[in-house]
Amino acid sequence: MVEQKMNVVFFFHLYMCTYMYTLTLAETQLPIASIQDLAFKNMDFSMNLYRRISSFHDDNIIFSPLSISTAFATLTLATDGITRDEILKGFNLEKLDVVGQPEFIPKLFQYLHENITHDASLKLDQSTALFLSHSFEMESNFNEQMKTFFHSNISLVNFTDTKASINVINEYIKQKTGNKVSEFLTSLDPFTQLMLINTIFFQGEWKVPFNPQHTRTRPFYIDNYNVVPVPMMFLVDKFYTAEDMGLGAQVLKLPYKCGVAMLILLPNSDYTVIEDQITAKRFKLWVKTLQKTKLEVNMPRFKMEQTYSLHRILPSMGVSTIFNTAANLTRLSKDKGIKVSEVLHKAVIEVDELGTTAAAATRVGITPYSLPRTFQINRPFFFFLYHEETYALLFMGRVIDPTKL
Repeated sequence: MVEQKMNVVFFFHLYMCTYMYTLTLAETQLPIASIQDLAFKNMDFSMNLYRRISSFHDDNIIFSPLSISTAFATLTLATDGITRDEILKGFNLEKLDVVGQPEFIPKLFQYLHENITHDASLKLDQSTALFLSHSFEMESNFNEQMKTFFHSNISLVNFTDTKASINVINEYIKQKTGNKVSEFLTSLDPFTQLMLINTIFFQGEWKVPFNPQHTRTRPFYIDNYNVVPVPMMFLVDKFYTAEDMGLGAQVLKLPYKCGVAMLILLPNSDYTVIEDQITAKRFKLWVKTLQKTKLEVNMPRFKMEQTYSLHRILPSMGVSTIFNTAANLTRLSKDKGIKVSEVLHKAVIEVDELGTTAAAATRVGITPYSLPRTFQINRPFFFFLYHEETYALLFMGRVIDPTKL
């Protein structure tokens, strides 16, 4: 029996360039509360996934919760039974599901995306593509649903001609990431039957940019024993900030021009002490208690990229059946023995002076100052890129060493 290999590949590239596009808002929308419910639950999934990833290493982390969740939302249209139930539970979507309406979750993702991108000034391009083997028989209903909810591109390729297939797929990814990722696939299993790729491309200019002439080389303290020199950006302006005294961390909001912001969480001491306490509820509390004050910000310029094999991580979060021969993918195809064998996720971010090319009770104390305070980002920190209106978390991560990709 030929094994079907479904690769879910994600790219998130943040880079300042001239790539532009326009997206329009659908005429009919779900209530904003429903969309925010999805964003909130996706944020808690993000924190859980972060903790799984961080348990493997102490390196830099970057991933896109929205891209990963969207990719698996497409799979809720392909799966049934326990396979679908595991996806809903593992991705924290279980309570949003409506019995007898399997299209409701994909519809929520559709409206969330349209709500985020209705502002034409926001340069966010998310797309889903299916690459099918000529011999693969896909259910027509699944095909139509993918086009309806995810506007997916569907292409037929000859996977046995691995070189030609790699060229076709890499060219698609290159176009969707503004020519920033050109050769992601270097090898391909000739027995692949279907490849699902979700790409997301973001560009954002700071609302108040840093002046490159003020950037200086300064020390960044990885830990008590390791210090690296980094290009440290400098800016004095009014920023929204807070201090989570219960957590032992400072919070800083750096807005872009397009309704998106980066939230920096800077631990006062060892970051590992607080990372298990980061939740969606706490995140919303930070945002709601931010106060504007004059601030001197010192922030490292950094660039990094990471690739994750999610098929090795998600089983520990309860999503396992889809990766073995017990997978129920009957809404995708009536072919027997189909499973998802590989889920790849790659994210890239670059932050510079112009922008990004790229349940305990909590006590939050805000202390205003008349003179500029200093927000010195010279030690490991967390970052969250989110859509301000919906709280949708576009991507998140941590910086342990800004000098490493």
